[in-house]
Amino acid sequence: MRARPVVLPAAVFAVLLSACVPQGDPAVGPAPFTDNFDRHELGELWHNTGGPYELRDGQLHIRGAHNKPLWLRRTLPHDVRLEVDVRSESDAGDIKLELFGDGESMATTTSYTATSYVVIFGGWGNSLNVLARMNEHAEDRVVGPRYPVVKGRTYRLKVERRGSVITAWADDHQLARMDDPEPLSGRGHDHFAFNNWESDLWFDNLQITPL
Repeated sequence: MRARPVVLPAAVFAVLLSACVPQGDPAVGPAPFTDNFDRHELGELWHNTGGPYELRDGQLHIRGAHNKPLWLRRTLPHDVRLEVDVRSESDAGDIKLELFGDGESMATTTSYTATSYVVIFGGWGNSLNVLARMNEHAEDRVVGPRYPVVKGRTYRLKVERRGSVITAWADDHQLARMDDPEPLSGRGHDHFAFNNWESDLWFDNLQITPL
């Protein structure tokens, strides 16, 4: 006797599908993904884990998120270029991005270990530029040349990954470069986020381009 095929109810199928694909998020590409934040609400495109992110004057504004990222609901390709305009209105600078994270992690205590690479421009009192693999305080982080953030200046921040190498720039100035023999990739390491501790930051003109 031939076994009858199992037909799952639509609701059950949807649950199983979401379990296979984190948040059910579509991928970036092949065309570049852009967001100019020229609207009133963040909308379903972004997953806010609890920070005071807001859209104001056509820009993304954040201050005092305390490591509660704003995750983009799109998955990244392995090789990618991310560009965004950013301005700090704090003397401390402290501009932070996360790439290749899980799309949902956030700080639950004062200590936070990311699931991603963490790019920090002008961290630690505007004294360090850092590229870290998940733990921004770990000994394996890369500290780049001193290049402090100028309060009120708009920078074009760019981060690229090609193969095992990830590099961050502010305008044409290289902030840090890491060659990771075991690159973060695949499920749980395929999302981008804005992040923040206390600094007053303004972002605009995000573009993510598959390479």
